[in-house]
Amino acid sequence: MGTNVWKIVLAVLAVAVVVILIAVPTALFLNEKKEDPRRTFTLNDYFNSTIRARSFNLRWLSDNEYLHKTQEGSVLLFTVPSENGQEFLSRQPFERVEAFDYMVSPDRKFVCFLSNYTKLWRHSYMASYSIYDRENGTFITADIPQDVQYLAWSPTGHKLAYVWMYNVYVKDSPTTPSQQVTFNGAHNRILNGIPDWVYEEEMFSTNHALWWSPTGRYLAFAEFNDTNVHTIEYSWYGEGQYPDMVVIPYPKAGTPNPTVRLFVADATKVSRIMEVVVPSAVGEGEHYLSTVTWATDDRIAVQWQNRTQSYLTLQLYELNGDTWRETTRRSVSSSTGWVGRFSPDDPVFHPSGSTFYYIMSDSNGFKHIHHVSENTITAVTSGQWEVINILKVTTNAIYYVSNEHNGSPGQRNVYRVSIEGSTHSQPVCLTCTVNEDRCQYNSAYFSTEGTYYRMDCSGPGLPLYTLRDSRGAGSEIRVLEDNKNLDSVLQDIAMPTVTHGTMRIGEFELWYQMTLPPNFDQSKKYPLLIDVYAGPCSQKSDFRFRINWSTYLASTENVIVASFDGRGSGYQGDKIMHSIYKRLGTYEVEDQITAARHFINLGYVDKEKMAIWGWSYGGYVTSMVMGAGSGVFKCGMAVAPVSKWEYYDSIYTERYMLTPAENQAFYDNSTVTGRAKNFKTVQYLLVHGTADDNVHFQQAAQISKALVDEQVDFDSMWYTDEDHSLGGSANQHVYTHLSHFLKSCFA
Repeated sequence: MGTNVWKIVLAVLAVAVVVILIAVPTALFLNEKKEDPRRTFTLNDYFNSTIRARSFNLRWLSDNEYLHKTQEGSVLLFTVPSENGQEFLSRQPFERVEAFDYMVSPDRKFVCFLSNYTKLWRHSYMASYSIYDRENGTFITADIPQDVQYLAWSPTGHKLAYVWMYNVYVKDSPTTPSQQVTFNGAHNRILNGIPDWVYEEEMFSTNHALWWSPTGRYLAFAEFNDTNVHTIEYSWYGEGQYPDMVVIPYPKAGTPNPTVRLFVADATKVSRIMEVVVPSAVGEGEHYLSTVTWATDDRIAVQWQNRTQSYLTLQLYELNGDTWRETTRRSVSSSTGWVGRFSPDDPVFHPSGSTFYYIMSDSNGFKHIHHVSENTITAVTSGQWEVINILKVTTNAIYYVSNEHNGSPGQRNVYRVSIEGSTHSQPVCLTCTVNEDRCQYNSAYFSTEGTYYRMDCSGPGLPLYTLRDSRGAGSEIRVLEDNKNLDSVLQDIAMPTVTHGTMRIGEFELWYQMTLPPNFDQSKKYPLLIDVYAGPCSQKSDFRFRINWSTYLASTENVIVASFDGRGSGYQGDKIMHSIYKRLGTYEVEDQITAARHFINLGYVDKEKMAIWGWSYGGYVTSMVMGAGSGVFKCGMAVAPVSKWEYYDSIYTERYMLTPAENQAFYDNSTVTGRAKNFKTVQYLLVHGTADDNVHFQQAAQISKALVDEQVDFDSMWYTDEDHSLGGSANQHVYTHLSHFLKSCFA
């Protein structure tokens, strides 16, 4: 990439700091006094989408074939190791239906083009689906309606399942009639095959709740009943004379939840529908459906959780006639907090379907891979580090990502464990020594049998994508994207440097990162902004390459931007993560103030120019810090903050806080509104979208009301009809507004 990366040790208060230089064309020393001829990275540069790292789109079709969509719009088929692709799809069918995406049937006979994208919530959307016959080169007339909520090919052949108007449909092929599987779907009441709002956001993190069996013989789907769920209503101002009302069933902490049932339909006879019944041990109380995973066509694994998510049952079922019979059951519980990081990880089955691999906390509280067979659970990995996710399980190997290397929680590398009968080898790292200065945050996307993979290097240097062979040491076949164009652009820009270090709080050694201005001089004093999230299992100090708002602040405004992963943060064991269990708004808030004091003591931070900002949970922590009365921060900026946990959704909130009835004192003591009087001594900017379906505008409205009641002067900005992400034109506006506020604060 033409970018050098140094490791420089700063001896500052005996804290070891690793300095990662993001883009440095020539040697740069911290106390260099020469005039830098390069321009700075401006706010307009941040808004310029061309100054961004590029990835490489790739879809595996087999163990040695993949598809790649070119910038010109055609799709090429590559056979490894050939560097030359053959045209698989021309750009014409994309243009004809104005498609934004495509899906190829497993037998490659048909392509489904997606058009007319209409966003709903974070993951969900409606679209039109057009079927293209590759052999004839024509679109076929299919009876798939407009505004489909989800559609999926079967894993083999070319069957289709889709959801329309909250009901599930199946097609044996694109040319045969649709067969309706469910008939009770109703808006805001019964949802089949797609999750309701809270399941989409907090449990599944997807837009679907249907799952094909391995050969496409069966289709599992969930039915959600929101009949008793209370609704949130907010105005959609639009363009009309009167606003419309948006109504969403949204269970808040302690209120009625959706109920859920799981069914399996026989795709060869859709009237044959069988329920997969929740085990009585879980089903007797309020519960969640967490994951659904097929092992074989006749064997399925389902995870169910109790409402507060401290306990789960991983239940295996086998088809016996027309009944899904319970077989092996595994129970996982936590005595110190919740199970998993967020929602539970899926079990990953061996290709034989007889055993599976599962990430769970070991006896020391670190997340590791365990091999689960009929009667035994065996640890495959161990140590004071964590497995992040399992990428692939083949007949003879497990591939996974962990943060073991260098003892750095913010790094990521890809490992292989060989399966040797009933035993497993020691892990071998495939990425630890590959461009190791540039690539310390890595993942991989494997071919169907795991022979080849795309290595995804996300930093700290410029992102790099290579095609590699998993056999042996993971040898490189070719470079797919090296971001040389971006490197060339950045040669003329004075970019910040990013440092990482640790500080001790209590018994924990906790990580931070600092984005330092170009030509940083530790004999000077710099303003400091803390960029905070700090939610449970969060991580802000990592080794990814980023070009963001902080890049502008450090490069042009000479502001140090710091982030700190305090108690409650993730990927360092349950002891740290569960520190804030049942007590949100305590340690994770205190630790940001402690970190700020530590940064002041480094000697190059101007204690009169300290600020903090965050979005969502980060907006909540920012607001709690502002209301703490610490005297450390001059100003704070909160975007879309929570103000009171009783206003937020049940699955997320109760995972960490239990229900209000079980933990009322900590609910009462964790509100921003209760700290309103302390805002008189700080400058505060409150930002929210009026159509935020996630953290409702109600949250900001209540903060505003409390501050007004206390006669606190503060700044605010709302964005009409914008959701939690503040996208489109609002995005540029909000960062411009934040910039003006911060510059005024530091003036």
